[in-house]
Amino acid sequence: MTAIIYILTTLAAIAGMEFVAWFAHKYIMHGWLWRWHEDHHKPHYEKHGFFEKNDLFFLVFAIPSMFCYIAGLATPHRWLLFVGIGISIYGLIYFLIHDVYIHRRFKWFRQLDGDYSRAILRAHGAHHAKTTKEDCESFGLLVVDPKYFKKRSAWK
Repeated sequence: MTAIIYILTTLAAIAGMEFVAWFAHKYIMHGWLWRWHEDHHKPHYEKHGFFEKNDLFFLVFAIPSMFCYIAGLATPHRWLLFVGIGISIYGLIYFLIHDVYIHRRFKWFRQLDGDYSRAILRAHGAHHAKTTKEDCESFGLLVVDPKYFKKRSAWK
């Protein structure tokens, strides 16, 4: 029974991170930490080098995960370990979809041909259509507005 609780805790943490990431993207990255996120919205030809200031957010999200690993192993609150694992898994999913698949920062696999993968690309494309912090849409990654499952002309 304990294993099932830990699995469910991990899955809940993964699901919860989508909403944490949405909130952080909308209100922190496009808010008071825009100076870190701004270079991510610039065209590739304006960037200088492989890394972006936006990559600092990897560390921001790694800190709570690390805390959960340490607290879960050092205290009787073992469930915190599985929250940390869930945050880490979400981070891996985010990295693979956002940095590898969408932005092609690593050429590890080709574009997928499915309704969901196309909707993710459309939603992210709509988000990057703006190069300023205001008036952006689609701040999540995995939860995609149904309008992006339709052809572009349907959601303009």
